[in-house]
Amino acid sequence: MPRKPHPFPSPPISWNTHEEVAAKGAHTNAINVVLTSSDVIIDGFCSNKCGTHGYSRSSFIRGKSPNFAYIWVSELPYIWAGNSETQCPGQCAWPFHQPIYGPQTPPLVAPNNDVGMDGMIMNLANLLAWTVTNPFGNGFYQGPKEAPILEAASACPGIYRKGAYPGYAGDLLVDAATGASNNANGLNGKKYLLPALFDPSTSTCSTLV
Repeated sequence: MPRKPHPFPSPPISWNTHEEVAAKGAHTNAINVVLTSSDVIIDGFCSNKCGTHGYSRSSFIRGKSPNFAYIWVSELPYIWAGNSETQCPGQCAWPFHQPIYGPQTPPLVAPNNDVGMDGMIMNLANLLAWTVTNPFGNGFYQGPKEAPILEAASACPGIYRKGAYPGYAGDLLVDAATGASNNANGLNGKKYLLPALFDPSTSTCSTLV
């Protein structure tokens, strides 16, 4: 069962804390992912984003000789996503919660019966797509680099299947037994709702189904 938030939550965690935590993971051939629970408050969470991706640089001395030190510099991609269940589900877990703004359509049933975690999975899928296509800020994106940019999934907001429009996620698959909406099957019978990605070959948003 989801944990209830502490009645006296700690002060918000600094925005760069997740980068420091991610740096403790693998330093090669990896994307380090930090997930925070619903009772963890991070500066900027909800007010302007549901998660983020980026990279940090680390340097290590890999060998020495009398005259040289061999320094290895690595760029470490990372992802952070938060559980918005108790803080801002209308912003970070739609369509499984009524949105803060826009058409107030009834929320859909979450495929794993957990609004916070199902919302986190949607955001994590977004961030994985962004990280793979634009890990170091010089990959695939739309718009000037200095301004908020559109990436693989953020170019297709709120689109999860054909027929989507603002306030409507699309003609989703519905589980006959639970009434939960989804568009992807996972291991062990799990089902998920994953975002559309921008297809540069057609300049359209492409969904799984």
